[in-house]
Amino acid sequence: MALEFKKTTAVARDLLGVEDAETLLEWLIKHPRGRVNLSACTHLHASNLQVLMAARPKISAWPKDRALADWLRAALTQ
Repeated sequence: MALEFKKTTAVARDLLGVEDAETLLEWLIKHPRGRVNLSACTHLHASNLQVLMAARPKISAWPKDRALADWLRAALTQ
């Protein structure tokens, strides 16, 4: 699985696929102040982007890939 859940942070690794979106959403609902660490994320399916846009969690770390980080910042910080 591309998601690892810690006490207050969901850590995304490698590719977040469509199968991860529901799990991420459920965790964010249960942890409304939870943070998301995307530093090791290399790609995410649009369903995960929709979850992040709807839940508006605090992003504790952006992807290392600059293009992906810039794209996500533009989508999530409006």
